[in-house]
Amino acid sequence: MTKAAEIEAKLTRGLAPQRLEVVNESHLHAGHHHAGSDHHDSFDGTGETHFRVRLVAEAFAGKSRLERHRAVNAFLAEELATGVHALAIEAAAPGEPTRF
Repeated sequence: MTKAAEIEAKLTRGLAPQRLEVVNESHLHAGHHHAGSDHHDSFDGTGETHFRVRLVAEAFAGKSRLERHRAVNAFLAEELATGVHALAIEAAAPGEPTRF
């Protein structure tokens, strides 16, 4: 199972979203690395390390942006600890305006 599929499965089970999109953006980050760190030196953009998740879920109703991000991060803690380097989150409750 790909990382993208794992992310989708975990968020579906945990949040039962009305809408969910998992976008692998790893190819956009080829060659980027952080000063003082060598763990990105060989990154070529072909892996599954950078993702964007867009989701609408009832679980986000009445929650702040920070609370929504914490919830998503909690469901994906294993992925964030084992290879997912970056996760952009666009989370909304039903009826809220979205840009996705």
